[in-house]
Amino acid sequence: MVLWIKAFHIIFMVTWFAGLFYLPRLFVYHAMGGNAEMLERFQVMERKLFAIMTLGAILTAVFGVWLWLGYGYSGGWMDAKLVLVAILMAYHAYLGKLTHDFGLGRNPHGHVFYRWINEFPSILLIAIIVLVVVKPF
Repeated sequence: MVLWIKAFHIIFMVTWFAGLFYLPRLFVYHAMGGNAEMLERFQVMERKLFAIMTLGAILTAVFGVWLWLGYGYSGGWMDAKLVLVAILMAYHAYLGKLTHDFGLGRNPHGHVFYRWINEFPSILLIAIIVLVVVKPF
Protein backbone atom coordinates (compact mmCIF):
# COMPACT_ATOMS: atom_id res chain seq x y z
CA MET A 1 0.00 0.00 0.00
CA VAL A 2 2.84 2.41 0.82
CA LEU A 3 4.17 2.14 -2.73
CA TRP A 4 0.76 3.20 -4.11
CA ILE A 5 0.73 6.22 -1.81
CA LYS A 6 4.27 7.10 -2.86
CA ALA A 7 3.34 6.72 -6.55
CA PHE A 8 0.37 9.07 -6.18
CA HIS A 9 2.49 11.54 -4.22
CA ILE A 10 4.99 11.65 -7.10
CA ILE A 11 2.26 11.85 -9.79
CA PHE A 12 0.60 14.85 -8.15
CA MET A 13 3.97 16.46 -7.40
CA VAL A 14 4.80 16.30 -11.12
CA THR A 15 1.39 17.82 -11.94
CA TRP A 16 2.01 20.61 -9.46
CA PHE A 17 5.49 21.36 -10.74
CA ALA A 18 4.33 21.38 -14.35
CA GLY A 19 2.04 24.24 -13.39
CA LEU A 20 4.73 25.97 -11.33
CA PHE A 21 7.01 25.90 -14.37
CA TYR A 22 4.41 26.96 -16.93
CA LEU A 23 2.32 29.63 -15.15
CA PRO A 24 5.16 32.18 -14.84
CA ARG A 25 5.93 31.56 -18.53
CA LEU A 26 2.32 32.53 -19.32
CA PHE A 27 2.89 35.66 -17.21
CA VAL A 28 5.92 36.50 -19.38
CA TYR A 29 3.83 36.41 -22.55
CA HIS A 30 0.93 38.20 -20.88
CA ALA A 31 3.21 40.98 -19.62
CA MET A 32 4.65 41.43 -23.11
CA GLY A 33 1.20 42.58 -24.21
CA GLY A 34 -0.97 42.01 -27.22
CA ASN A 35 -4.46 42.72 -28.39
CA ALA A 36 -7.44 42.53 -26.03
CA GLU A 37 -8.49 39.08 -27.25
CA MET A 38 -5.01 37.66 -26.65
CA LEU A 39 -4.78 39.17 -23.16
CA GLU A 40 -8.21 37.75 -22.30
CA ARG A 41 -7.09 34.32 -23.51
CA PHE A 42 -4.03 34.53 -21.25
CA GLN A 43 -6.27 35.34 -18.28
CA VAL A 44 -8.40 32.25 -18.96
CA MET A 45 -5.33 30.03 -19.39
CA GLU A 46 -3.72 31.38 -16.21
CA ARG A 47 -6.88 30.93 -14.15
CA LYS A 48 -7.48 27.35 -15.36
CA LEU A 49 -3.84 26.35 -14.95
CA PHE A 50 -3.76 27.77 -11.43
CA ALA A 51 -6.83 25.70 -10.51
CA ILE A 52 -5.28 22.49 -11.89
CA MET A 53 -1.93 23.08 -10.21
CA THR A 54 -3.67 23.90 -6.91
CA LEU A 55 -5.39 20.53 -7.06
CA GLY A 56 -1.97 18.96 -7.71
CA ALA A 57 -0.50 20.83 -4.73
CA ILE A 58 -3.30 19.75 -2.41
CA LEU A 59 -3.08 16.10 -3.44
CA THR A 60 0.73 16.20 -3.21
CA ALA A 61 0.37 17.42 0.37
CA VAL A 62 -2.33 14.85 1.23
CA PHE A 63 -0.29 11.91 -0.05
CA GLY A 64 2.90 13.39 1.43
CA VAL A 65 1.36 13.64 4.90
CA TRP A 66 -0.01 10.12 4.49
CA LEU A 67 3.51 8.88 3.69
CA TRP A 68 4.97 10.84 6.59
CA LEU A 69 2.46 9.31 8.99
CA GLY A 70 3.27 5.85 7.62
CA TYR A 71 7.03 6.23 7.91
CA GLY A 72 7.22 8.48 10.95
CA TYR A 73 9.93 11.05 11.57
CA SER A 74 12.88 10.54 9.24
CA GLY A 75 15.57 12.93 10.45
CA GLY A 76 17.01 16.29 9.57
CA TRP A 77 16.65 15.88 5.82
CA MET A 78 12.87 15.69 6.30
CA ASP A 79 12.89 18.93 8.32
CA ALA A 80 14.79 20.64 5.52
CA LYS A 81 12.43 19.21 2.90
CA LEU A 82 9.39 20.44 4.82
CA VAL A 83 10.89 23.94 5.03
CA LEU A 84 11.45 23.92 1.26
CA VAL A 85 7.91 22.64 0.66
CA ALA A 86 6.55 25.45 2.86
CA ILE A 87 8.51 27.96 0.76
CA LEU A 88 7.12 26.31 -2.37
CA MET A 89 3.58 26.66 -1.02
CA ALA A 90 4.21 30.36 -0.33
CA TYR A 91 5.50 30.72 -3.91
CA HIS A 92 2.36 28.95 -5.14
CA ALA A 93 0.20 31.41 -3.17
CA TYR A 94 2.17 34.32 -4.66
CA LEU A 95 1.48 32.96 -8.15
CA GLY A 96 -2.19 32.87 -7.15
CA LYS A 97 -2.01 36.55 -6.22
CA LEU A 98 -0.38 37.35 -9.56
CA THR A 99 -3.04 35.32 -11.39
CA HIS A 100 -5.72 37.32 -9.57
CA ASP A 101 -3.99 40.61 -10.43
CA PHE A 102 -3.75 39.69 -14.11
CA GLY A 103 -7.41 38.68 -14.01
CA LEU A 104 -8.26 42.20 -12.82
CA GLY A 105 -6.13 43.73 -15.55
CA ARG A 106 -3.37 44.73 -13.15
CA ASN A 107 0.21 43.83 -13.92
CA PRO A 108 2.71 45.29 -11.47
CA HIS A 109 5.81 43.84 -13.20
CA GLY A 110 7.50 43.62 -16.57
CA HIS A 111 8.18 40.42 -18.49
CA VAL A 112 11.80 40.21 -17.23
CA PHE A 113 10.56 39.86 -13.63
CA TYR A 114 8.43 36.87 -14.63
CA ARG A 115 11.36 35.30 -16.47
CA TRP A 116 13.35 35.43 -13.23
CA ILE A 117 10.65 34.05 -10.95
CA ASN A 118 10.13 31.26 -13.47
CA GLU A 119 13.49 29.82 -12.33
CA PHE A 120 12.64 29.66 -8.62
CA PRO A 121 10.77 26.30 -8.57
CA SER A 122 13.68 24.64 -10.44
CA ILE A 123 16.04 25.45 -7.59
CA LEU A 124 13.59 24.12 -5.00
CA LEU A 125 12.90 20.97 -7.03
CA ILE A 126 16.61 20.15 -7.25
CA ALA A 127 17.11 20.73 -3.53
CA ILE A 128 14.07 18.65 -2.54
CA ILE A 129 15.05 15.72 -4.77
CA VAL A 130 18.62 15.75 -3.43
CA LEU A 131 17.30 15.77 0.14
CA VAL A 132 14.91 12.87 -0.50
CA VAL A 133 17.28 10.67 -2.49
CA VAL A 134 20.65 11.39 -0.86
CA LYS A 135 19.37 12.08 2.70
CA PRO A 136 22.55 14.04 3.50
CA PHE A 137 21.68 14.45 7.20
